[in-house]
Order: sequence, then C-alpha cells, then structure tokens
Amino acid sequence: MVGHSVVAFLALIAAVAAVPAEFDPIISRLDPEGLRYGYIRDDEGTPHLVDSWIKASDLRNMARYNPDTDNEYHLYTRSNPLISQPIVQGNSALLSASNFNPARRTVILIHGFLGNILSGFNTVLVPAFLMAGDFNIIVVDWGKGAHFGFNGISSGRSVGRFITWLNQASGASVNNYHILGYSVGAHQAGIVGRSLNGQASYITAMDPADRWIASQALRPSDSQYTEVIHTNIGNIGVEAPCGHVDFYPNGGIGMPGCSTALCDHYRSYFYVGEAMATGGFTGIQCATLADAKSGSCNLPGRLPMGGVNPKTGASGIYYVPTNGSPPFSQG
Repeated sequence: MVGHSVVAFLALIAAVAAVPAEFDPIISRLDPEGLRYGYIRDDEGTPHLVDSWIKASDLRNMARYNPDTDNEYHLYTRSNPLISQPIVQGNSALLSASNFNPARRTVILIHGFLGNILSGFNTVLVPAFLMAGDFNIIVVDWGKGAHFGFNGISSGRSVGRFITWLNQASGASVNNYHILGYSVGAHQAGIVGRSLNGQASYITAMDPADRWIASQALRPSDSQYTEVIHTNIGNIGVEAPCGHVDFYPNGGIGMPGCSTALCDHYRSYFYVGEAMATGGFTGIQCATLADAKSGSCNLPGRLPMGGVNPKTGASGIYYVPTNGSPPFSQG
C-alpha cells in the first residue's frame, strides 16, 4: 500500500508540473472548517499571509523540499557550547567523532515558521539548557522548508526518522528525549513525538500556532508528558488546551512588560529558558479554562512550569503569574 501511495503522489506531482503556470487549481482544503487566509509571523516577527488551501503551485514548491536531505542537525554540549557539531543521518563515523553521549538526556529544539538555527528561540534555549545540565542539545534547522509552514508535517516525520537512526547508531533510548517546539514548531514537535509512537518522555510546546491543520495539531499522546505554555491565545497562539498540562501565564495573553502580540509570543520561550536555568515558575491549578483566562484560579494544586524533568502523570490547566522583566518568575 505504501508503494502505491508513493507512486500516486509522484504521479500527481508530475501532472501538476505539466499544468500551465497561469492555471493554478485548488488541490486540497487542509482546513475546510476554517478561514482560507490568515497571517503567520515568522521568527523575526514579520507577518506573512498564508493560504490554507493547497494549490498546484504549492505542490510544486513542497516537492522541492526534501527534509531527509535538507534538514540540518546541530549538536551542542558543554564541551562545545558555542560552535555546533553536525550530525548527518547515516554517517556513523561523524556521529562517533562528535560529543554526543547516549547516556545523557537528549534535547531536540525545533524553531518556527521561516526560522533557522539563528532564531531567538535557539539562542535563548541552548545556553539555558547548558546552564541547567550536561545534555546533548540538537538544534533542528528546517529553514529550507520553513517558508511553507505545512512543510512542518514532512519535516516532523523526517526528524522522527533521524532520531530512530540516531538511537540505533548510538544506543540512546527514545525514553530519554525532551522535544521542544515553538509556534509552528510546537506542532512539529508533536508530529516528531507521534512518529516515535509517543515514547519520548517529554514534549514542551511553546505557544503553538493557531493557524494549523487540526488533524496534525499537537495532542497529549504525542509523548509520555506533553506540556503546553500559552502566551498569546486567540491571536498568534492556540487557545484550547492541547497537552497533559496547559499553562496560561497571566491568563494566556497580555504578558506584563509586553505591548504587542509578538512580544507575548516570544515570552513563551523566554519563560522556558528561565525555568530551565533557574526554575521558579509555579502554576496554580484552575477548574476551567475560563478561570485560567481571568486569573481566578483557587484549586489547591501547584505544579512547576517547564524545567528539566517531566511531571509525568500530572494533568490539568494552570495559571502562572509573571513579572514584567527578568527574572520573570515570581517563585
């Protein structure tokens, strides 16, 4: 069946390539229940109008991106905190010569729409993790495909294949992985976890993008403990809970010290970075999402937001107050 599907897809691509450029028919409505057009901001904050309907020209563009060869994987450890070491799938000699240690916990970082290795998400989280512990930190640069957000689906599946090879080649365990994604990359983190059959121990999703395909959205079962941090709900970020635990700092929008939606969106990874390096964020359990949004949570449960270790078995919705400038944590 897989072979037939591949042949059918290649035939479709070939047919599309033969279509005159001025004729650009609709192939699929990826989000038939939602609006066709909407804006997604790249990792630098620039808004881009995105069409959620797939056209013939989109298939041509998507076909040019091959995540198995175009994605890059950059390893950082305490032995090389500033200059990454490349890891190439299938190249066991290069892996053996690197500082990758299968006995360590492995962290996977996945940037957002139109991002790359230099995105603020990476420049904040890499040093934060190195401060917190001796990890294998692998930055996924899927920038060659990130110009088309839905390439995150094929990229996520490819990252899953990369991790499977890495474990086979090194002896590392999938249960010792922490996968983190930001914005569109948050949903990609879920796809990575899904491709690993939900065996990764920890996913941290930072303000998952609201403009995404419902069937490919982040879900709790993507890892053993899936944690979501919402900082710009109803605008750039999705509002509804989508993890085992969903944190809504300051009600999920209007972060102290911010005056723009983009600032709110960024705060998600700044909070995660601070939590990794110094801890301190404490969530107050809420009875409902409405309570979290209004900040009127009074259940007795308390739970740390973010951090190195998964809170496996925890669930629910939590409100987290923060400061307007670093340190953001109020303890």
